[in-house]
Amino acid sequence: MKQDATQNFKTTMPGISRILKRFAPQIGKQKSLLLMSFAGLMTEIFLHLLEPFPLKLIFDYILLPGTTTKPFPIPFLASLSPFLLLTVLTLGLIVITTLRAVASYFSIVGMALAASNILTEVRFNLYSHLQRLSLAYHHKNHSGDLITRVTSDIGRLREVTVMAVIPLIAHSLTLVGMIGVMLWMNWELALIAIALFPVFFFATFRLTRRIKGVMKKQRKREGEMAATVAESIGAIKVVQTLSLHEMLEESFSEHSSQSLQDSAKAQKIAAGLERLVELLVGFMTALVLWRGALLVYSKVLTPGDLLIFVNYIRIAFKPMRQVAKYIGLLAKATASGERVLDVLDEVPDISDTRGAITAPALRGAVQFDNVSFAYDNDDRGILRNMSFTVQPGQKVALVGSSGGGKSTIVSLLLRLYDPLEGCILIDGHDLRQYKLDSFRKQASVVLQDSVLFGTSIRDNIAYGYLSATDTAIESAAKLANAHDFILQLPQGYDTQLGERGSTLSGGQRQRIAIARAAIRNAPIVVLDEPTTGLDQENEHAVTEALNRLVEGKTAFWVSHNLKATKDADLILYVEKGAIVEQGTHDELMQIGGRYAAMYALQTAIDTSAVGV
Repeated sequence: MKQDATQNFKTTMPGISRILKRFAPQIGKQKSLLLMSFAGLMTEIFLHLLEPFPLKLIFDYILLPGTTTKPFPIPFLASLSPFLLLTVLTLGLIVITTLRAVASYFSIVGMALAASNILTEVRFNLYSHLQRLSLAYHHKNHSGDLITRVTSDIGRLREVTVMAVIPLIAHSLTLVGMIGVMLWMNWELALIAIALFPVFFFATFRLTRRIKGVMKKQRKREGEMAATVAESIGAIKVVQTLSLHEMLEESFSEHSSQSLQDSAKAQKIAAGLERLVELLVGFMTALVLWRGALLVYSKVLTPGDLLIFVNYIRIAFKPMRQVAKYIGLLAKATASGERVLDVLDEVPDISDTRGAITAPALRGAVQFDNVSFAYDNDDRGILRNMSFTVQPGQKVALVGSSGGGKSTIVSLLLRLYDPLEGCILIDGHDLRQYKLDSFRKQASVVLQDSVLFGTSIRDNIAYGYLSATDTAIESAAKLANAHDFILQLPQGYDTQLGERGSTLSGGQRQRIAIARAAIRNAPIVVLDEPTTGLDQENEHAVTEALNRLVEGKTAFWVSHNLKATKDADLILYVEKGAIVEQGTHDELMQIGGRYAAMYALQTAIDTSAVGV
């Protein structure tokens, strides 16, 4: 039994130890509050232990004065009449209770403030760390589960810190103090009182381990539920048009049911632990009363001494029961804390290398030198030994069939991933030699599905350059052919957008995204299918804006629309991770290869559509 309990203790404590060690810097900043809280806690415990002694004195020296031959322990009160002594002792009990309440207040408030400050910083660090984790990590993890870790798991840590940690420490130290006082008063009766403690601790550690395992599973279920909700709400239009609600409801219901089952199982284990404590305390009380009465009868103890023992057991009943409860809560918090640490301990795949420098003002020369890349160690590879050179200010079109590696090329250029082999040179320097933020601030991006934020149009454009003036914002909007339609909106540039810019049309969203890219005035511009899905009128307006955006810049334009990119200085036809053709439009048409065939096919389709 002892070996099992020790093993359970060893498997329970590492989680708490890991959390405390990881949060040590944040904890260190709250020393003053924690010291105040600890001082209040120790005062509360001392007064809690002192609380039954006025009752002992009342019984031994007022109600049953013949039961002890010892002098009154407080000499200056010994000469008082029984009535005055009773009054003083009663008032003393009130004073002790009042001071204990005040000490408890400062202890709880100090810990609550410290916990709030600590976990607010931890939540910020977690959110900040998530922003810097690589795309590969985010692709492998559901966004809903990550949101749950930032919100719910941190919230549970804060809640349990106040609701469980302080009471757990207080009750545990109170139990230790009571045992010490009882041993000092009568070791025999004290040993009887604490004889069942090993059973209590064994059961606590064993059941706590089970609770922690169940709660970790439940937190995972809740993360899966959050992921389902985030995906369905984020794609509500698709859900409704394809009538997917029943399928998604079934998936959500399954996760919800499993989460409830895990919660019920944890509560069942915790309830069983509390009932076990009640039984142990009942046995303890009966044994102490039986043996204590015999000791009083034989004049070894006074009635007041027995009263303290019984009172301590009565007081201990709540601590022991609450210790079981709070250890259960702590096990739940440990599960949440470990989920948070799992994210914080994740090392970003893409980060500043040792000795990285701040990128100077770039000219925009780009060279891929034997670059190979694969996702998730795919042996087939997405790119294989790819090499090409782009001069500053050149417009490069990346064309070819879907899945050939075009978007991967620009992802590597933006250093969203690093090559497995080879290197990417910017102005003759390995891209990895530059600090990430300093390089990315010199690159502008317009994507096929450009994400706008649920704030004003003015703010969305300014996200490209946070210190931009209103004049610069309007100039960027004019370049993007967005100024006129913005002025027609109810609040103009101050119009608040829906989530992801859902209150605008696709063409309007793209023009806002172009304005956001334009205001950065970056020497490198990446356009990844920016006109896909637009009608002819919007496509014309967006293409016109894009041509103004890339003027004088090094531009990479990923597109299936060969007419939109025919004027590029360099066209790279990418297929199966390799450049199979490269040159200008005229050069590739003369070759009569795959580019020429695709261009002819698109021209024929457009001609047929016009004829219809």
